[in-house]
Amino acid sequence: MIRKYLIPLLAVVSVGFGVATVINGNKVVPPALPVAAPSQAPYTTFVAGSGIVEASTENIAIGTEIAGVVSKSYPEIGSRVKAGDPLFTIDDRAARAELAQRQAGVQVAEASVAQATNQLALAESLTDRRALSVQELTSRRDAVAVAEAKLEQARADFQAAQTNLERLTVRAPVDGQVMQRKVRPGEFAAIGVLAQPLILLGSVDPMNVRVDVDENDAWRLKAGAPAVAFLRGNKDIKAPLRFVRFEPYVVPKRSLTGDSTERVDTRVLQAIYSFDRGDLPIYVGQQMDVFIDAPEQTVEATSLRGSL
Repeated sequence: MIRKYLIPLLAVVSVGFGVATVINGNKVVPPALPVAAPSQAPYTTFVAGSGIVEASTENIAIGTEIAGVVSKSYPEIGSRVKAGDPLFTIDDRAARAELAQRQAGVQVAEASVAQATNQLALAESLTDRRALSVQELTSRRDAVAVAEAKLEQARADFQAAQTNLERLTVRAPVDGQVMQRKVRPGEFAAIGVLAQPLILLGSVDPMNVRVDVDENDAWRLKAGAPAVAFLRGNKDIKAPLRFVRFEPYVVPKRSLTGDSTERVDTRVLQAIYSFDRGDLPIYVGQQMDVFIDAPEQTVEATSLRGSL
């Protein structure tokens, strides 16, 4: 009796479950809302590009001419520096010892000049010329010349040692802000082009934004055309842009996937614009959506064909 009714009941339940599963699977899933509303171009016709914020001096990777262990590191990350301010110092004990040695050499050479000069003055002050031979007088004059030459050499050696000591302190080439500092006291600072710069420095008053414009739209750009940039992720943070220059060499578009086998077929024209950050929370390295006022493509193309 139970088997007679149980099997049909299970069949009905299974069919109902299947129907419910199909119905639920066929429901249209509403698209997910974006985390932030996209930026809207303020121009009727425009060219859009992705931009990255950089220093107006471009990002300067600070290096050192002399490799060695860092003994002092002066500015903190984010601090402002003036041109000529010290950034870090390589261990300079050996250079200071050599400088002291060269300074002592200058003092010895000065004493030799003074002694040779006094002896010559004594010889020339004799009224009786028979007391000193012409050869001896000439020899004393030559001794003064040799002593003066050795003094000049000693001073040159001292200046060279002083220059070598000064080279151990790396200084800021421009006014700017320390954006990265990857060197600390006790670490070894290598010479040459490094994958990670010792210090990254640049002027952020004003800032620049480097915009990648597709080569197909490059002909539509005009120098000095109005442009505006919106911070990626917040369309309410925006800044009007001032045209600086075009980079005249069209380059492959930078890929951000990290795939070493990827081919990049798109090339871009890089346009440089500047803006005043003020109190805006914009930092070097951030991405911005840039819109540049440009003529409509079809109208411009028609006029170009007519001129040809």
